[in-house]
Amino acid sequence: MRRYLCILGVMVSAAGCARSADVEQERTALLALDAEWSKSAADVDNFMSFWAPDGTAYPPGMPATTGVDNIRKTFSAMAGTPGFSVMWTASKADVAGTGDIGYTTGRYEMTMNGAKDAGKYVTVWKKQPDGVWKVQEDIFNSDMPPMGPPAQHVMVAPGALEWQDGPPSLPPGSRLAVISGDPSQAQPFVLRAQVPAGYRIAPHWHPTTENLTILSGTVALGMGDQFDEGTMTDVGVGGFAAVPGEMHHYFLARTASTFQVHGMGPFAVNYVNPADDPSRR
Repeated sequence: MRRYLCILGVMVSAAGCARSADVEQERTALLALDAEWSKSAADVDNFMSFWAPDGTAYPPGMPATTGVDNIRKTFSAMAGTPGFSVMWTASKADVAGTGDIGYTTGRYEMTMNGAKDAGKYVTVWKKQPDGVWKVQEDIFNSDMPPMGPPAQHVMVAPGALEWQDGPPSLPPGSRLAVISGDPSQAQPFVLRAQVPAGYRIAPHWHPTTENLTILSGTVALGMGDQFDEGTMTDVGVGGFAAVPGEMHHYFLARTASTFQVHGMGPFAVNYVNPADDPSRR
């Protein structure tokens, strides 16, 4: 009996050793894998290759999504949003002593429709039968305070728009009408602009991202510190352009044009060359 118990004890001890793992090595592997996953976000197929078949995503403001097909649909819709980009960096990783489950946590930055967001995330990784780590659970949420519901429904008929001359920081000739919000305040706004053919704005930048939708006519946009008409891109009726905050750019109306601007206030025009600022003249 004593011999039998001795053999059984050795077997149990061996089994325990077999289940142990090099935790530090696995932590390092998870941090590297998390960084690799972040680089894959521009390619939906590559991004999805990191997910376990029965993984679950917990995006903010949306129901949880389980299964690679459903997660692919959700992520594809996000990735198809104009100006979409996302990246994240893990600051910590830990792994269970068995070496088959662990997590990473850190911070992310995301841009959608010209709006920037930043926050934190936790990703649970699980080793698959083939020994490869895959994402089992992923949750993230923003540092920004939640936006309350709109105070009221907004509907403006064309005849009700109140047009006025553009601000002194814009060249003479523009007309503006505020659709919603207050462009002078730190809040979302929508305004409409009318400019004559040949109207141009020298290289400048805005503090926040501005989104333009062309309603009539054709405008041209260029990027950089020098006005170069030859490098500008035309945007016609129905076209859309998102100019990130602080990006230097310039504007030209090929024809008389009307366009709508969506952005986050306060709205401001800052010229690369101060001498180009009409308000200084």
